[in-house]
Amino acid sequence: MRKSMVDQQIKRRGVNDRDVLDAMLSVPRHLFVPEKSMYRAYNDSPLPIGYGQTISQPYIVAYMTEILNLDKDSVVLEVGTGSGYQAAILSVLVKKVYTIEIIPELAASASERLQRLEYNNIEVKNGDGYYGWPERAPFDAIIVTAAAGHVPPPLIEQLKNGGRMIIPVGGAFMTQSLVLVIKDETGNITTQNIMPVIFVPLTGDHK
Repeated sequence: MRKSMVDQQIKRRGVNDRDVLDAMLSVPRHLFVPEKSMYRAYNDSPLPIGYGQTISQPYIVAYMTEILNLDKDSVVLEVGTGSGYQAAILSVLVKKVYTIEIIPELAASASERLQRLEYNNIEVKNGDGYYGWPERAPFDAIIVTAAAGHVPPPLIEQLKNGGRMIIPVGGAFMTQSLVLVIKDETGNITTQNIMPVIFVPLTGDHK
């Protein structure tokens, strides 16, 4: 089922980075969804994971990962840990993953799951991801898995020169735009709207 997911949902739609495809093949997605949803774990759709949150559809996970242009030396910040699936995919590809989850129960369960599955280069924090993780900055790449009304300035500040951020931007429970933010080697910022998406909203006291 995992191979079919990669061949039929991900490769067919244009993701072709071999390392990303191998990561999608290697991570057991069914262990990152509630038991009652395991039979749907490899479907081409997001799935609820409790607390009003979802695990993104496999294609979106792969696409957002590919567009960051990661390598084995990358240090990545993820905002919105959820069940830990995106962090697990990243961990296969990079040196270190820092991931922030605002819902304490999800942060705790994701941390336990990632440790049990031996994704040992991931550090999970319970907190408001809008403000990033300044103690661990700067980051080679940042991936945001919840929709913000704008690109959070603290995340731009914590992105390394030469780094990339991928983030859905738009209103809650509306069609949003997946935005690629590029900070060049001199610190100048450019943005590019990639595709329409629908993500759960980024929550916190920044509103």
